Amino acid sequence: MSVVDQLYATLRGAIIDNDLSPGARISETEIAQHYGVSRQPVREAFIKLANEGLLEIRPQRGTFVAKISRPAVMDARFVREAVEADIVKLLAQAPEPTLIADLRGHLVRQREIIGGSARDFMEADEAFHHTLAAGAGKENAWRVIVEMKAQMDRVRFLSSMHFSVARLVDQHTQLVDAIAAGDAVGAEQAIRSHLRGILQDLPIIEQEHPEYFR
Repeated sequence: MSVVDQLYATLRGAIIDNDLSPGARISETEIAQHYGVSRQPVREAFIKLANEGLLEIRPQRGTFVAKISRPAVMDARFVREAVEADIVKLLAQAPEPTLIADLRGHLVRQREIIGGSARDFMEADEAFHHTLAAGAGKENAWRVIVEMKAQMDRVRFLSSMHFSVARLVDQHTQLVDAIAAGDAVGAEQAIRSHLRGILQDLPIIEQEHPEYFR
């Protein structure tokens, strides 16, 4: 991984985890000094983050962590639901025992970290959904989702800090059970219900943290 990619991944994670809060000003010079690199790779990482909607580069004023865009969150949720609904239907049409065992292993891991850090659960959740996509042979579709869901992930992180993640693990369990049973309709209903949870959480988070949103 190049220096630019490493910086991009580190800063992206800090923004999604709210370590770099919406509206915060960040400096190329300070980031370069902190990580012991020149300003050029920092500048390139900033451009990649700006293209993803996570940074705002304002000429003559500086670079700021972008506030969360509600329309971007809604668009990402819409696309993600459409794609993942088709993924789980494909999986349920021909359940693979090896994949089911792998998914149940993810569920064990998720239950082990209930009550732990939001970051740990986010990583476990990401791995679970990636496994679904990979199992259906839809890695490219998953990459498209990853590229556009950064704003959604910021809300998901705040949500996992505010609300019990046990309900999410229960939803994952219902989904895996439906896939294992060859119930394509049940699997589709489970994933749609799961991904629509953000519609309930978002207004609460907006009310509690209005300064985080545009």
